[in-house]
Amino acid sequence: MSLATEEIRTTPPSDGAIVERIVAAVMARKLKPGAKLPEAALCEAFGCARAQIRRVLVVLAERGVVTLQANRGAFVARPGAGEAGDVFAARRAIERAIVLAAAPRLGPAALSRLCANVRASAKAEAEGDRSGAIRLTGQFHLTLAEAAGNSVLAKFLADLVARTSLIIGLYGPTSLRSCSQGEHESLIEALTRRDGASTADLMERHLRHIEAELDIRRVSAEPTDIRRLFDG
Repeated sequence: MSLATEEIRTTPPSDGAIVERIVAAVMARKLKPGAKLPEAALCEAFGCARAQIRRVLVVLAERGVVTLQANRGAFVARPGAGEAGDVFAARRAIERAIVLAAAPRLGPAALSRLCANVRASAKAEAEGDRSGAIRLTGQFHLTLAEAAGNSVLAKFLADLVARTSLIIGLYGPTSLRSCSQGEHESLIEALTRRDGASTADLMERHLRHIEAELDIRRVSAEPTDIRRLFDG
């Protein structure tokens, strides 16, 4: 083996790559709410230094995926029912305003992106890519916010979508297709008619449906073999 090949093989992944792999593991429920993320085990799993893992954990904490506890370490976040209710209430308020603004101005390009998103989400679900499906359904809402043309609302929504994606990943149903795909198609139909009032009502029902599907229970996280989980 050449020195160059050896260097490539032993080069640790980037911070972003590690972040996304941990997020995907949480979304796929391979890491449970409250699971401990030991720095030493993560270093071994990803072949990197402790300083890099600490940077990654800070990013994950900023995204709400983990909580950092002094003298205890990092744990997968465990959002409760009260927090979930507050987040969804905020989304309903903001997204009603977004669709009312988007409906009269939504052009063919934005509609095309929304339709493509629904197809991609269905494909991810069919392939068993739960993490990808959750990410894509969140992106659907962010695309709508962009089309509404209000950058402040879009920024607020991006934070809320990140938080609800985590909540859905941890506590949502195994299949998202019955809810998101069909309801996103109905939203597109109402938007095509430029019917803001109907779209706003559909969005309200859509978000309430997602919230009602959550099963938030305080479960004890079993110890996880971090190295085996992220092997390969």
